[in-house]
Amino acid sequence: MSDGADHHNAGGRLLPWASPEGRPCYLVGDGTGYVSRLADEIENVQLGMAGELLGHACELLTERRVTSVELHYLARRLTESLRDVKRIAESRGGRLVRSPAHDPGGN
Repeated sequence: MSDGADHHNAGGRLLPWASPEGRPCYLVGDGTGYVSRLADEIENVQLGMAGELLGHACELLTERRVTSVELHYLARRLTESLRDVKRIAESRGGRLVRSPAHDPGGN
């Protein structure tokens, strides 16, 4: 696992967490190890939480008397969730590009 900038050259997987300094973390491997499975589990939890938060947001926004404090809290949680989902999409998209099944040469 690394948090360096040469992940693209190494073909590393963007992980769903950052280093203590806030930099992205990457994993180089075949995708079958413990850290890959842990990353998959965390991504699934994050996606589930995003779905639940979206449902909560829809309910809250149908209310007539929502306070600015409630809206601010909702916006913060939605921002965090969107950041997580964006990271998951980037990670999975990066793996699709490198996947032999998606070889543009058809080989």
